[in-house]
Amino acid sequence: TFFMPARLVCVAVVVASFLPHSFAFLLTQHTATQSQLAMTVNGDRILTNVSPKDVSLEIKDPVDPSALEQARSILQELRPSGQIDPTKLIEVAQRLGDIPKDSTVVVATKEECKAAFDGLTELERTALVNIHARVKRFAEAQRASVQDMETDIPGGKAGHTVSPCKAAGCYAPGGRYPLPSSVIMTAVTARAAGCESVVLASPRPAPITLAAAHISNVDVMLCIGGAQAIACMAYGVDGINASCDVIVGPGNKWVTAAKSIVNGHCGIDMLAGPSEVLVICDDTANAEVVAADLIAQAEHDVIARAILLSTSPDMIRDVDKHVIAQLESLPEPNKSTATEALKQSFAVQCDSIEQCIAISDDIAPEHLEIQTRDAWKVAQACGNYGGLFVGEHAAEVLGDYGAGPNHTLPTGGTGRYTGGLSVFNFLRIRTWMRIDDAAKSQSMVDDSITMARLEGLEGHARAAEARSETRTPAFKKAA
Repeated sequence: TFFMPARLVCVAVVVASFLPHSFAFLLTQHTATQSQLAMTVNGDRILTNVSPKDVSLEIKDPVDPSALEQARSILQELRPSGQIDPTKLIEVAQRLGDIPKDSTVVVATKEECKAAFDGLTELERTALVNIHARVKRFAEAQRASVQDMETDIPGGKAGHTVSPCKAAGCYAPGGRYPLPSSVIMTAVTARAAGCESVVLASPRPAPITLAAAHISNVDVMLCIGGAQAIACMAYGVDGINASCDVIVGPGNKWVTAAKSIVNGHCGIDMLAGPSEVLVICDDTANAEVVAADLIAQAEHDVIARAILLSTSPDMIRDVDKHVIAQLESLPEPNKSTATEALKQSFAVQCDSIEQCIAISDDIAPEHLEIQTRDAWKVAQACGNYGGLFVGEHAAEVLGDYGAGPNHTLPTGGTGRYTGGLSVFNFLRIRTWMRIDDAAKSQSMVDDSITMARLEGLEGHARAAEARSETRTPAFKKAA
């Protein structure tokens, strides 16, 4: 979400020693006061309990091979050469369900986006305006944190300039649920960076998505998704939008595959994998709150992952009970999605907070919550994560919905070496140098001549000698 890897590190659990081949939820009939959810293992527990030694790492490619093949085929169909052919785009959009069979409209107008915003209730509009303001404020503070600079070098100056790319492409998922928050997180950040043009793509956008596009000041709203959306932003569509310099935002496996294909032609933020949360807690945590946070992550997708690390066996049991109880009242399809995701989620009882931190650092979770005594001290000891949420009241869901920091974060262990989406994804830091006094630069010239010949690059050495005030360039001696 990357200056991104060819591979992602995903958490795996070594299950041979404690799980049967069948690892599934059973729905059973009980009284109204009893849980209707039970696991085929661990009795009535829904989180698989594993020991610290049973947590291991498995290297996985973030790009699904079949999705990559399909995405490549779609891109080739859309773009025989140059920009995307609008006629081909309509054919693909109709075939893949982005637009109705009898429609040729793939763009929502600015007027339609404004009408969607105006059509919100006062409560909905206020929430959208507030979230937009907080994300914008944080992104602008990020932008202000890096400035042009210069410093002295022998005989002159050197420095860097900070400037935005011209055109940003932003993707907002539209599958299981509309995600207007992703519209704001991507498009507002691009605007704060200074991008002149912002193109947004989201399949079958709901009114709230169009409203978010309006408040985020999007230039072009493409009503398409998947690989075809990434292709449109990467290569441009004749008569609709120019090609984008950077494409950001989370998406499904076809979006990820297409981003891997266009990476290099344009920049991308990351190749995102399944969403994940890891909670470190001790006996002071609120089990009901921890359970709610695990479920909030699990309802994202059937392949989402929720992980609990605790020094307290009683806390693990209490969290488990609250997870089961809270799942009962969750509406569909959220309940089924969360239940499926919790099949691959687990809890680990650790000997100490230090062991919790060590396991967490190995996993490098997308979201890391700390709910312990001295939570800030524990948080400062953690090294690898995408986003950090410190204390009971710093809910990960507040980060999802615009506390300020971006919610597009590195997944699958890539938090070991990178961070989440920010204005920096849209910025270019370019260096420069100049020589004002050739005489004072001679020590640098001499060093360059010496190093060039040590590397066997005679042409480099002679180019430096051409600036020397004490040496005759070798090419003149040869003449």
